Amino acid sequence: MSTEENVKVAVRVRPFNKRELERNATLIVSMNGNTTELKDPHNPDQEPKKFTFDHSYWSHDGFTEGEGGYLDPAGDSYADQKRCFDDIGQGILSNAWEGYNSTLFAYGQTGSGKSYSIVGYGPNKGIVPLFCERIFETINEKKESGDGTEYEVSFSMLEIYNEQVRDLLNPASNKKGGLKVRQHPQKGFYVESLKTTAVSSYSDIENKMEEGTRNRTVAATLMNATSSRAHTIVGVQFCQKTKNDSGQGTTKTSIINLVDLAGSERAESTGATGDRLKEGAAINQSLSSLGNVIAAL
Repeated sequence: MSTEENVKVAVRVRPFNKRELERNATLIVSMNGNTTELKDPHNPDQEPKKFTFDHSYWSHDGFTEGEGGYLDPAGDSYADQKRCFDDIGQGILSNAWEGYNSTLFAYGQTGSGKSYSIVGYGPNKGIVPLFCERIFETINEKKESGDGTEYEVSFSMLEIYNEQVRDLLNPASNKKGGLKVRQHPQKGFYVESLKTTAVSSYSDIENKMEEGTRNRTVAATLMNATSSRAHTIVGVQFCQKTKNDSGQGTTKTSIINLVDLAGSERAESTGATGDRLKEGAAINQSLSSLGNVIAAL
């Protein structure tokens, strides 16, 4: 971490969805290296606005679907799931091995493809499952090489729905008002009574992720048929226990939070009423608060 920036920002453009195709949407985004360019559709001859990020991923087109369903790049321009992980997820994984805490946010409008990048679908695994898969691959490689270090991995999964914290691995524990967020003088902020499960393989995490995903709050809106109605946080705690030259035990612990934020939305565009409208208001309020925190940092 000392040789790199503590905060990195990446943007990704997805293919048109069914709604956009039916409305004959115009593509106004282009990417050149790490620079993202936006054109004014009403003034196409005007110089586009340019924004430079750590990574600009073009995933709008330029791919082919393989036999297994994985979307393979048809050229150099397309950014597939593996490339996104290599650029972003690998850095988080390296930090975990070095004992640093890390957090990854997926932020954007509803239906913008956040869940696809973070979790993925089918064979197109996102950053979260690839991260968990790689950490156990490396643990097994170290054990096979005779490494005497003990490794412990624990997993948790929660959602913040209408400003209330819910445990996705133990729905029965969810009380009126949600779980309480506390602050520990050494450990920092934590969720009281949140279920944290020890896992010994990637398949264990995969099963827990499937269990948690089934308990997530999703609903259909005009802009997204499976819109996340809550912010989802996957927590992975990674401990490495070893002995130094004098025989004393040492522990190196890192906490990784992988966050799939609910998308910001306009009630007019989503057609939200009733519960959907209330959910959207809570989502937008919390995203505004997050933006204020990031700006302050």
